[in-house]
Amino acid sequence: MRKYCFSLLAAIFLLFSFAMNAQAADDSIDDQASLLTAEEVLQLNEAIRPIEAKTKSRIFIVTNTDNDLDSTRFADYYMLDRIGKNQNGVTFYIDMNQRKFIISTSGNMIDYLDDKRIENTLDDIEPSMKSGNYFQAAQSFLENTSHYFDQGVPGGHYRVDTETGKITRYKALTTTEIIIAFVAAIVLSGIFFTVSISKYQLKFGTYKYPFREKSSLDLTRRNDTLINSFVTTRRIPRNNSNGGSGGGGSSTHSTGGGTFGGGGRSF
Repeated sequence: MRKYCFSLLAAIFLLFSFAMNAQAADDSIDDQASLLTAEEVLQLNEAIRPIEAKTKSRIFIVTNTDNDLDSTRFADYYMLDRIGKNQNGVTFYIDMNQRKFIISTSGNMIDYLDDKRIENTLDDIEPSMKSGNYFQAAQSFLENTSHYFDQGVPGGHYRVDTETGKITRYKALTTTEIIIAFVAAIVLSGIFFTVSISKYQLKFGTYKYPFREKSSLDLTRRNDTLINSFVTTRRIPRNNSNGGSGGGGSSTHSTGGGTFGGGGRSF
């Protein structure tokens, strides 16, 4: 009976999780401008579901015709209202009033979609936007987001706050680096252990180091007197180069207390 109840609870939990994931994807598209057909919305929702599952991020596609706010700020605030400050997410926003399309990133997606990758994604989207094929533009956005997440955070990645100029660098270990470090640690530990045993020929549980016979203490009295002290300061010039050993950078800004990345263009 207890086993049956446990199985029933597990099944209910799995069904609840599936329902929550399905609901998350189903509310990812907010087509206020009616640029997409019902079938296209369904296809995009199906494409969003696995991307959200593997990125642990929310993906939004938003359109409207009546926005008077700066397009980038609108996309930021939209995501801020949906998921909160600095949570993982990406928004593709089509502003039909100002004829702009925007990609806004938040949380760890700022690092996966750095400036270069954003520009490449906008390059892929732009022809479809100019031809009025908004469904294809949304598909290109999703395909690029999925592809770049699979590529991982670029080596030598850093963030640049466009408002303060502050640069924050990140070190992301690759799977290969982790495996090499783990194997090296095991090998070195084994070598050290073997050498120690061979050198001292220790017998576990019976050996005792004769610390009294082999130790000594020699105390010497010494007085130090501070005569004077000098402090020298100099200005270190800022390195204006944004290069990072082949790594990619993400420009960030603040909206509503949250940090966002991304980019956009007119069409």
